[in-house]
Amino acid sequence: MSFLLYGANGYTGRLIAREARARGLRPTLAGRNAREIQPLAAELGMDHRIASLDDRAGLDAAIAGHGAVIHAAGPFGRTSAPMVEACLRQGVHYLDITGEIGVFESLAARDEAAKAKGITVLPGVGFDVVPTDCLALHLKQRLPSATSLVLAFQARGGLSRGTALTTLERLGEPGMVRKGGKLTPVPLGYRTRHVDFGQGPRLAVTIPWGDVATAWYSTGIPDVEVYLSVPPAAVRSLRFTRRLAPILRLGPVKAIIGWSIRNRAPGPTDAARAAGSTTVMGLVEDGEGRKAVARWKGPEGYTLTAHAALNAVTRVLAGGIATGFQTPSRAFGADFSLVVPGTSREDL
Repeated sequence: MSFLLYGANGYTGRLIAREARARGLRPTLAGRNAREIQPLAAELGMDHRIASLDDRAGLDAAIAGHGAVIHAAGPFGRTSAPMVEACLRQGVHYLDITGEIGVFESLAARDEAAKAKGITVLPGVGFDVVPTDCLALHLKQRLPSATSLVLAFQARGGLSRGTALTTLERLGEPGMVRKGGKLTPVPLGYRTRHVDFGQGPRLAVTIPWGDVATAWYSTGIPDVEVYLSVPPAAVRSLRFTRRLAPILRLGPVKAIIGWSIRNRAPGPTDAARAAGSTTVMGLVEDGEGRKAVARWKGPEGYTLTAHAALNAVTRVLAGGIATGFQTPSRAFGADFSLVVPGTSREDL
């Protein structure tokens, strides 16, 4: 069966659509902006549907007849709920490319509803969180007694407008880690550590990445922290914003910043993506002091997302994937991130 790609006119949606054509796949391209969806569908030789997420009947009609949806229209904290509800009504598998902790948790709460409908609900089938989630499970398999997980990544390539706007949604909010199996708010810039991504130690700082949610479901490890490699000045800026949090949460402030973001380029150029890369380090420990460490390397994040999302939806449509809420590694195994071209994993 075919699948529907919602948000196909966005930066990442276009990458997924073009990679689908290169593979000989013909998804139905969908979104609310007919002026952008129609010419893109004509260019790629694909069918299209126009529907807004607040149009229940229109959304149901767009989804009907498809086996799955890749939802690529963020910010997912606003958009995932109406799409997953439509998928539940229509009995269609739901996949998305979110990295938002709140979205993972809200979709995990739809587990029983999805099982009752016989569908898979699978968020995070892109850079957020395929490589990190798969590395977490790989390390858990190496050290089944692990009780703590540290993930750290270094990303080169730039941000899209959509990613920046999603980040804006959480502006002024605290960071997040998992302690004792519970999601725990922490101050921005909560902890730093030096991580060797293969070229010597680099400074990294905690961030509220999606694995703070998903690693618990994938591995059962109760303590999880995720770090991003940044220059020292970025850590100082991050910690300074703690004082400005009440101001940064104000609607008018976010509106001004959002206007600036919307006037930027849609995302990294093809050349920037080709020159970019992603490296993920993972460390697990248990109560006896035993450790396991591994490193994963792959392409730039948006390129990875296009490949991983299509790999995921074709696997789901082929059948044999458990219904209900899933994470990428639970659905496809720890080696799923290695299917993407240009990836490798090394145990250290």
